[in-house]
Amino acid sequence: MTTHSKLLVNIDNLYKSYNSKQIETKALQGVSIAIYQGEFVAITGPSGCGKSTLLSIMGLMDTPTSGRYLVSEVDTAGLKVDQRTMIRNKHIGFVFQSFNLIDDMSVFDNIALVLEHRKTKKAEIKQRVEEVLGQVDMLARQHYRPNQLSGGQQQRVAIARALVGKPDLILVDEPTGNLDTVNGDKVMALLEKLNQAGSTIVMVTHDSRYVRCASRQIQLLDGKIITEKSLQSIATPDAKVAIA
Repeated sequence: MTTHSKLLVNIDNLYKSYNSKQIETKALQGVSIAIYQGEFVAITGPSGCGKSTLLSIMGLMDTPTSGRYLVSEVDTAGLKVDQRTMIRNKHIGFVFQSFNLIDDMSVFDNIALVLEHRKTKKAEIKQRVEEVLGQVDMLARQHYRPNQLSGGQQQRVAIARALVGKPDLILVDEPTGNLDTVNGDKVMALLEKLNQAGSTIVMVTHDSRYVRCASRQIQLLDGKIITEKSLQSIATPDAKVAIA
């Protein structure tokens, strides 16, 4: 792990509320986080504490009620849907607990979709897809359909899909939630390896065993950060950086 330098994620005083039938649910209450290039950050806390809401906002799939979010120096406030999609495609890879693979498409085609949306040339798509499938040890199964794979294999394909566009940031939502212990351990070992190779990862997890894989832990409770600590002896700038 190298010393963190570039500020990749800057979240300042984020609030998120949901209103239904005159009941207001405060999912996030004044959350501020700075994440630097090369970090592996674990976001933990009990169910309903705001973990998934925070990750959805970071992945530009939801918007905050107030506060600011910058990713790769892009201010995400006020962006239209197509702008958010473009930024997500360029800068962010997302790994879902439920894999979110398209069953009637091959492994190769599931991963290639990311680059096809960028109008990437076919030869480059083939090279890049095969490269990331090699990284996750799934190259031999590139012509399989997702429903022909085990849960652990599907999650490795989902990670390859997140990697294929060379994103600045990889967001991982409960990556072991649908896996047994053996496959969960394999997926976490893969994420550690990717982080050591330079990928910046933010992972939501309820499993305390896997928090040790991260370099920093942020614990949420009732939509607020209650603790934040470094888990490895690495040089980390001040974790709270206000947006200028």
